[in-house]
Amino acid sequence: METRENQELEDKREQTREGLMKSSGVVSFMTLLSRFLGLARDMVIANFFGAGAGADSFFLAFKIPNFFRRLFGEGAFSQAFVPVLSEYRSKQPHEEVRRLTAAIAGSLGLSLGGLTLLGVIAAPLVISVFAVGFVVGGETEKLALAGDMLRITFPYMFLICMTAFAGSVLNSYGKFGPPAFTPVLLNACLIGAAVFVTPYMETPVVALAWGVLVAGVLQLLFQLPFLAQANLLVWPSVEFAHPGVKKVLLLMGPALLGVSVGQINLLLDTILASFLPTGSISWLYYSDRLLELPLALFGITIATVILPSLSRQQGSDEAAYRDTLGWAVKMVFLIGIPAALALVVLAEHLIASLFYLGELTPRDVQMAGMSLAAYGFGLLGHMLVKVLAPGYFSRQDTKTPVRFGIISLTANMVLNLILVWPLQHVGLALATSLAAFLNAGLLWWGLSKSGHLVLPKGWKLFLLRLFIANAAMLAVLLGVLPESSYWLQLEFLMRLGWMLAICFGGAATYGAVLLVTGFKPKEMLR
Repeated sequence: METRENQELEDKREQTREGLMKSSGVVSFMTLLSRFLGLARDMVIANFFGAGAGADSFFLAFKIPNFFRRLFGEGAFSQAFVPVLSEYRSKQPHEEVRRLTAAIAGSLGLSLGGLTLLGVIAAPLVISVFAVGFVVGGETEKLALAGDMLRITFPYMFLICMTAFAGSVLNSYGKFGPPAFTPVLLNACLIGAAVFVTPYMETPVVALAWGVLVAGVLQLLFQLPFLAQANLLVWPSVEFAHPGVKKVLLLMGPALLGVSVGQINLLLDTILASFLPTGSISWLYYSDRLLELPLALFGITIATVILPSLSRQQGSDEAAYRDTLGWAVKMVFLIGIPAALALVVLAEHLIASLFYLGELTPRDVQMAGMSLAAYGFGLLGHMLVKVLAPGYFSRQDTKTPVRFGIISLTANMVLNLILVWPLQHVGLALATSLAAFLNAGLLWWGLSKSGHLVLPKGWKLFLLRLFIANAAMLAVLLGVLPESSYWLQLEFLMRLGWMLAICFGGAATYGAVLLVTGFKPKEMLR
């Protein structure tokens, strides 16, 4: 009898792992589509606006509401809301789930609406806070332009946070595709604004701000039919006294800092970058965009699909819980290490291949390449933070990550001040990477100490295989990479084609050596 029960549990865990792989595949495909369109968007922006004052002003005006997108869409709100919603799904009738959804929608919407109104009214003050360097340096034109655009882009915060709420509901019901597709709409709107609206604007770069606003409306509307299919399209009701709302707010408060250290660090970078030469904000933006590609494609994807499973497994099947978390960490190492190495080695060539168009100069390419290498160094740390944080939030533990977050944030601030003067914008990127590793190390230590993170058997052999495969990939990349000066002389399509061939060759080498050393892809399902 006990043997049969054990077999049933193992079969259930196997189905869970297969479901995680399938869900990861769906989200990865949608994210891949979005990120490639995002690269096209940034190429268009680089072509039209380069890294000048207008681009700096837009990136600043977009970064502030975009911070809240990352905070809620990939951070504290989802980490707090999904476990509570999963609990209601398992213990309450569907009508109570609908009531919780309505209460969260109304309470969240009212709070965000008030914050959005304040942001629009106080846009010049907000810009002054985040761009102190513009104020001190007397760059009044850049400051005024950024403030005007922030009035247009700030409502995006409300729209995208409500979109993230809808996406969290759909993710909890196993519908990962629609939320993962919504960023495609933002990229399409910005490309359209740059290409078609710019010629009609007195200040061309303002067209991008309007593109952001239109995208927010479309992203929210896109989610509604899928909520209706799940019978969860409800009329919002403001119920701050609802037990579920109280629980989400209680979990969300400390989680805002704990899971968002990386995003707060990026905003601190922006403040310090405003003191640096014109172009620094744009250089950091372009390099951060390339960092975000593997981070979103793999790190955030894995974190998104494991949170509902961890929330269901905690307390009921601890072995499956540890299995799921261990699988996520293994996937991060498998993908994150080669991706980080590629970003560091190919940094300047990647920037040149994608963004060396129109208004972008060779100096811009060099500067952005240097910060991309510094960001790439910390990719594995960022990815580990993304997948380890759900190990705490699925158990409704928000205090521990907050302590670790405060330590990491403090370290990042100190490192910023130490590194920014000798290394300029590169120092800001490097400080962010070092802080990410510190945060990941603390999260790992806490989960290991509590027994919730147990590395599977064969971990040392797995790491040895990774070392050999990455060394082979690195040798190939360094062997075929031409000089930067020669690279800049090539036509755009030649650069792009050659870069794709280099990346494919490196990835093929990595995969082939893994297989030769005995790695079996099916191991990821065992």
